[in-house]
Amino acid sequence: MGKATGFKEFNRELPNKVSPAERVKNYKEFESLYTGEKLNEQSARCMDCGIPFCHSGCPLGNIIPEFNDAVYRKNWEEAYQILSSTNNFPEFTGRICPAPCESACVLGINKPPVAIEEIEKHIIEIAYEKNLVKPTAPIIKTGKKVAVIGSGPAGLAAAAQLAKAGHAVTVYERDDRPGGLLRYGIPDFKLEKWVVERRVQLMEDDGIVFRCNLEIGKDLPADELVRSNDAVVLAGGSTIPRNLPIPGRELKGIHFAMDFLKQQNKRVSGIGFDGEDILATGKDVIVIGGGDTGSDCVGTSNRQGAKSIKQFEVMMQPPQQRTQHMPWPTYPMVMKTTSSHEEGCDRYWGINTKEFLGDGNGNLRAIKITDVSWELDVMNRPIKFIEVAGSEREIECQRVFLAMGFLHPQHEGLLNSLNVHLDERKNVKAKEGLYRTNVSKVFAAGDMRRGQSLVVWAISEGREAARKVDEFLMGHSILESRDAVNQFEQVF
Repeated sequence: MGKATGFKEFNRELPNKVSPAERVKNYKEFESLYTGEKLNEQSARCMDCGIPFCHSGCPLGNIIPEFNDAVYRKNWEEAYQILSSTNNFPEFTGRICPAPCESACVLGINKPPVAIEEIEKHIIEIAYEKNLVKPTAPIIKTGKKVAVIGSGPAGLAAAAQLAKAGHAVTVYERDDRPGGLLRYGIPDFKLEKWVVERRVQLMEDDGIVFRCNLEIGKDLPADELVRSNDAVVLAGGSTIPRNLPIPGRELKGIHFAMDFLKQQNKRVSGIGFDGEDILATGKDVIVIGGGDTGSDCVGTSNRQGAKSIKQFEVMMQPPQQRTQHMPWPTYPMVMKTTSSHEEGCDRYWGINTKEFLGDGNGNLRAIKITDVSWELDVMNRPIKFIEVAGSEREIECQRVFLAMGFLHPQHEGLLNSLNVHLDERKNVKAKEGLYRTNVSKVFAAGDMRRGQSLVVWAISEGREAARKVDEFLMGHSILESRDAVNQFEQVF
């Protein structure tokens, strides 16, 4: 650990942010970096807690106390080596991860937890600055060819690990640029795209080939791809959004959140797109869905100059702090106010949308809603909702963005042509820990396998699937697994 009494001496501090009134004028990231002194203080807060629960809180098994100690000692090479041993893309997770590691921090029992996510971002940015981030692929190759379908966080992680093992890797992406969700799903004010492009360039330096504007199962037969490679990794994500099929759904002005966000990301990057402009400018906007994607719609609507923004969630408002049903170190479902909410948004809970109402010309003018109450089980989990009598009313709006999550991967094309088995949730069936599908040589990872989840889980799945592919091809694997964390700790 860095300083034995650090957690007593220093309080948790986060870097300064540009004020909401200023940051909504552009799509740039708005969080500054720590000064050297503040970074040293924040890393010193990491305790010698004996059992670091932050390890189990992190899906990647990041070795957090050790890299905090290295940061405190200003040994940047050691800090980067420790962090990159378990996480291929700290520059992504350091910006957009909800930090379940911090929820599991021992210090967080009675004080604000260590600022793990911020420290992680600082390590990788300092490592880039000091030219410590370099290609890792070996000179001597295995002669094996692997195709990775999908260039989101799971696909990129799998590709990076497979290249590290010496395999020839080609990543296939149906969009015009690599990055998947990182490029077109997350707004620039949370993750500027030069961050993605910097990493993609490094992967290309490692010998990884990216083939974009090519959809497997449509532009290239899936069975042909399987035949021409020694292994295939399916990492296409969960892309079918949850719809709201109520009366009036056909009205103009109702859009899926990802269509809205992707289009704006293309605008910011100067990339053309087909179809009508989806804009919130001067409109009364309602975002249906209370998660991160809904929050991203709020932030984007603010930057486009929406007249008003409301966010509806059918669930009841979560508590401000942990309850007896959310014991430490589990990830707590507590009230979350994002930077987008700080910029301006009226939030409502326990709202059920009944009908979209038109103006007579096919355009959206309002929605009809009711309040709901929830029946809970003994663990305080919601079972079903009941509409509150007499609460039905209309809310004026001209734009609605549906941000209610994703159901499963697209079946048409790739998955249907491969005849892979699906699980009960219609995701690709591949047992966790094995990642092999019913089709020979074909593996699956990320949201396409586990369903909609976090970026950090996608990276973890990509890494673990790559290790299983390496074992399949070579009989053993030189790649690290989460199980290797304890071995690594003994070294450092």
